[in-house]
Amino acid sequence: MPHRRFKSSKPAASIATLKTLGLTSTALTTDFKHYYGYRLGRDETCQSLHYAYEALALTISDRLTERGKRTYNAYKQADCKRAYYLSMEFLMGRTLSNAMLNLGINDETTYALYSLGLDLEELTENEPDAGLGNGGLGRLAACFIDSCATLQLPVVGYGLRYEYGMFTQSIVNGEQVEDPDHWLRNGNAWEIERLEYTQRIKFGGHTEIHTDEHGHAHVSWVGTQDVLAVPFDVPIPGYRNGTVNNLRLWKATATEEFNLQEFNAGDYVESVASKNTAENITMVLYPNDASENGKALRLRQQYLLASASLQDVIATWIGRHGEDFSEFAAKNTFQLNDTHPSIAVAELMRLLVDKHGLGWEQAWRITSQTMAYTNHTLLPEALERWSVSLFKQLLPRLLEIIYEINARFLAKVSARWPGDVARLARMSLIEEGHEQHIRMAYLAIVGSYSVNGVAALHSKLLQQGLFRDFYELWPNKFNNKTNGVTPRRWLASCNPDLAELITETIGEGWLTDLKLLKKLEPYAEDSAFRKRWHDIKQQAKQQLIDYKRSEVGLDFEININALFDVQVKRIHEYKRQLLNILHVIHLYDRIKRGDTANMVDRCVIIGGKAAPGYFMAKKIVKLANNVANVINQDPDIGTRLKLIFLPNYRVSAMEKICPGTDLSEQISTAGKEASGTGNMKFMMNGALTIGTLDGANIEIREEVGDDNFFLFGLTEDQVEALRSNYDPLAIIAQDDELQRVLNLIECGHFSQFEPGIFDAVLASIKSPQDPWMTIADFRSFVDTQKRVEEAYQDQERWTKMSILNTANSGKFSTDRTIAEYNQEIWKLTPVVVDNKF
Repeated sequence: MPHRRFKSSKPAASIATLKTLGLTSTALTTDFKHYYGYRLGRDETCQSLHYAYEALALTISDRLTERGKRTYNAYKQADCKRAYYLSMEFLMGRTLSNAMLNLGINDETTYALYSLGLDLEELTENEPDAGLGNGGLGRLAACFIDSCATLQLPVVGYGLRYEYGMFTQSIVNGEQVEDPDHWLRNGNAWEIERLEYTQRIKFGGHTEIHTDEHGHAHVSWVGTQDVLAVPFDVPIPGYRNGTVNNLRLWKATATEEFNLQEFNAGDYVESVASKNTAENITMVLYPNDASENGKALRLRQQYLLASASLQDVIATWIGRHGEDFSEFAAKNTFQLNDTHPSIAVAELMRLLVDKHGLGWEQAWRITSQTMAYTNHTLLPEALERWSVSLFKQLLPRLLEIIYEINARFLAKVSARWPGDVARLARMSLIEEGHEQHIRMAYLAIVGSYSVNGVAALHSKLLQQGLFRDFYELWPNKFNNKTNGVTPRRWLASCNPDLAELITETIGEGWLTDLKLLKKLEPYAEDSAFRKRWHDIKQQAKQQLIDYKRSEVGLDFEININALFDVQVKRIHEYKRQLLNILHVIHLYDRIKRGDTANMVDRCVIIGGKAAPGYFMAKKIVKLANNVANVINQDPDIGTRLKLIFLPNYRVSAMEKICPGTDLSEQISTAGKEASGTGNMKFMMNGALTIGTLDGANIEIREEVGDDNFFLFGLTEDQVEALRSNYDPLAIIAQDDELQRVLNLIECGHFSQFEPGIFDAVLASIKSPQDPWMTIADFRSFVDTQKRVEEAYQDQERWTKMSILNTANSGKFSTDRTIAEYNQEIWKLTPVVVDNKF
């Protein structure tokens, strides 16, 4: 819906010419005062820090916008190939501190605010976390686009602008309580609304076939209920290189604000009904899809993301090349971040065939040469499956296209394996049964030229298990891209004291080449360096204690010299927070029995959100809080053991947690965690890992060495071998300590006024069908935790191991990950942007 261009007597060049914005403290102060006094209308009598934060955000956002324009023009002038990263989540966290770091203006901003009587830390704490994701998938996407800008790759992120993010979690009587996270309540100073790039999205209706004068059949999708997708652009700065890429987020709105006739007739509710229905699409992050309404809304979200983004890219292409799509595949590539945006395969076919008149074969060549698919899960229930009936109702034209893709694909399968009916059924995009379902992951594989997992083990298991048939058909499509995290946010920004020590020791090059951390290895043998490292870690632990007091209101003492044992991530049975809790109960039981030989004081921190409809996960949250309440109030325990459940875990919380962590718990059932990125953040900040051979744990252990990693538990092969004859009751019968732990739960010691509340949890872990095999790994976990205690008693040894973990974390930078995506999948040419201003 482009706006009309305004008319002016001045030449266009002079209208667009603006003064270059300075990065000095004087320039920042001047612009801050301007925004504070004029745009926000405040003066020195205003007591709210929010307006000071917003004035600072607008000041710095202007500098990002300036560099974003230069970046856009550099890409346009280079006529370069571009990549588009489609993701349902971008868990950005806070923007201010990251923007200042990447622009290199921390000191200048601090001084500017000091001259105005303001404290930078107070302002950064005033910024809400951008609620655009609910876990590792969204945080990975945020790290990825940070690295794309730092590597100066022409990549645009596409996502949805959720009005309400992942819920705010509070704990009441030990139970998780969910409240709306209206992160956009006060607007977002970092975004720019771009109405001129609004796209129209179709839902419902039906299809009609008509024949043109040449006898060619054409399909029209008519009678639809349309909504508009309005883009909001968020700048993504590279690290001190002048590049600022773009994250475009779509907001759903109605085609009309309200029905004037219904309004005049007095039906006020119906007059705005279509507006409300449209805006609901991007109102809440990932609605609960347990109901049919939830499923329909989630499918609407996925289609709006795919359709708006593809239309946007095609509109830009046509603006430069007209309707000539011959070079489109050579100049564009789409990376699908997990299965959620896989409808993009069918939507690109619809746009090319129905809207732009390409033949099927030409359109399919373009589609299958531009789509690339990243899979993030080994859990079959997490792969998108939509009922055919729902698709027919919401996206009838897309359903027809998927049927056609499937028919042509199955013909190829049949030619490759004649007569293999079972294989045809397994590989079909349509899953038969009581109700037909569309296998969206299969659509993504069939329509993509690249399919990758996110850790070596994960990719291997995809090829040998979940997608084996497709791997046998197209082995060259499959590859691995081990995940990473951005060292700018997850070390330089969140742990500035440690970052300063590293820079002082090995130079600042590590910020964009994390492999250089390897230079720290010799310093692990330097006692003076170890002392400085240990002191910085202790300071971080004190800051974490202070943060926990402010967040939770702790009314007990925590020993700063205790082992800080942390597990923060989404609450899920496969991540096995339950195994961690069982170990805490075991330690509690030992202390109560006086068996404290060789024990160290330990502060266990668990944090994470349980999905609102996930019964067992919410019971685990309840168990953790009940156990914590008993232990923390027991005078016999003192500071020997503390358990803290940290509510409302989020990006800004992790920035406080990972610098002060001694031991990182990465204890998922082997073969269930695709990668894990929390493990990388902790490693980068000098935490040691206790973990299974799962996800990226395997590669972390390879990098840091067996002696600096606490390995326990069954391997993936052992888990599968045991599955058919798994007998948890027999294991319990042979382990006295495990019996005591379970008895404390069963007898109601942690639920004296709530009898039977944890019966379902106990029944689950005692069941031979427990897919997570928590009981099977209990003894190995407990024994390995004793090795942890032995190591921690020798603080010189522990500090050395901490240094070696950081020194060997270089592989786990997203700069390395994105470089591999580019070299092996996208094949983009970096574009240098003028940074001399």
